[in-house]
Amino acid sequence: MNREVFVEAIKRFVRDAAVEDTIANLRNPPGGSVPLRERACSDWYNGLRAEDADNVNHVIATAVHQSLFGLLAVLDGVRTIDNEGRRFELSYVGSERIVLNDREAIGLHDLLNAKSIAVV
Repeated sequence: MNREVFVEAIKRFVRDAAVEDTIANLRNPPGGSVPLRERACSDWYNGLRAEDADNVNHVIATAVHQSLFGLLAVLDGVRTIDNEGRRFELSYVGSERIVLNDREAIGLHDLLNAKSIAVV
């Protein structure tokens, strides 16, 4: 696995799945005993016009994307979460060890933004 394959997998299995799951939960909250707040949000969402629901879906997709971008920026070392000057190293370990967030290569956060945000 290389950095490009990793980011594409993150887009598909993390970003897109989070957006799809959030929208699905809004449409039909899971479980037998749905908390009142979740039921109210679902009722509100299901009462929206199609154009308004599309706008909510876009906001959800944007928020998920921005969260993932921030996490990858932290892993890349361009956004810090401590004052000690240390860095994270993300490795894929198989038959060989590959550093996915190599500082000498394009950042994972930049690869994430290489294509536009997918809107569900």
